[in-house]
Amino acid sequence: MAYVENNTKVNEFRLLGLTDTPELQGPLFIMFTIIYLITVIGNLGMILLILLDSCLHTPMYFFLSNLSLVDCVYSSAVTPRVMAGLLTGDEVISYGGCAAQMFFFVAFASVDCFLLAVMAYDRHAAVCKPLHYTTTMTTSVCVRMAVACYVWGFVESAIHTGFTFSLSFCHSHVVHHFFCDIPAVLALSCSDIYTNEVVLFILAAFNVFFALTVILTSYLFIFIAILRMGSAEGQKKAFSTCASHLTAVTMFYGTVIFMYLQPIIFMYFQPSSSHSMDTDKMASVFYVMIIPMLNPMIYSLRNREVKSAFQKVFKKATSSLGKGF
Repeated sequence: MAYVENNTKVNEFRLLGLTDTPELQGPLFIMFTIIYLITVIGNLGMILLILLDSCLHTPMYFFLSNLSLVDCVYSSAVTPRVMAGLLTGDEVISYGGCAAQMFFFVAFASVDCFLLAVMAYDRHAAVCKPLHYTTTMTTSVCVRMAVACYVWGFVESAIHTGFTFSLSFCHSHVVHHFFCDIPAVLALSCSDIYTNEVVLFILAAFNVFFALTVILTSYLFIFIAILRMGSAEGQKKAFSTCASHLTAVTMFYGTVIFMYLQPIIFMYFQPSSSHSMDTDKMASVFYVMIIPMLNPMIYSLRNREVKSAFQKVFKKATSSLGKGF
């Protein structure tokens, strides 16, 4: 429990939300409800499809099912609370609720970050060393990679959440954001937050640059392998297996870099420049709500195997229903 300067306990925070214009709250609630329903149905549907079709029991789809689970969970850590605030006008969140929201959001967003890197390595193994793919990406290797992503995500989140909520808060209890994001909560503290800022910068930079190094190195070798292929059909097939992942990586990391590294870089190298929280909010909407909704669409619309699996499952389901009647 944090304390303010007059030693009264901080029991709650008030989220400023996306807008204080009453006329916009209804339309935003409807829009976010639709986005969230598509996110949950799309991601859980992808997981179910992969479980039901044995043709999708491969390393690529194992990691994709984990990505869908993570997208669903980290969006769920934020979006329902935003929707409730828009519907009821109650923007108050308890101290413990704020800490829990930050922990789960940061944990699963970090897992997402490293899962995309692992998926890039998987594509590298499939395209560059196809003859050794089954011996390289064994079930035990895939499970260990996935577990490592989850372990690091939860360890990092525990560090961030512990450091943040060990501070004293006295300037204000109003979080200038629609959820308890780390920079927005740090801005309320009257403690010295230099250590928190350094830890945030180091871990965010490590996540982004380590994962991007794995991704860019993997795709460098993939493109070299594709260019060496003699068949145009082979080149097209190899590239199509990577196109969906590249699209997801571009959206995710572009937004992450903008949100977390850009304001800190400005803070240290251009302290006179102003950084708008409203800009962060718009980027966060894309990062928290839009990307988790788009990922299942990206992987299904551009993937023949997923389309084929969906058609088989749909035909089987309609056939079973027909027999029932």
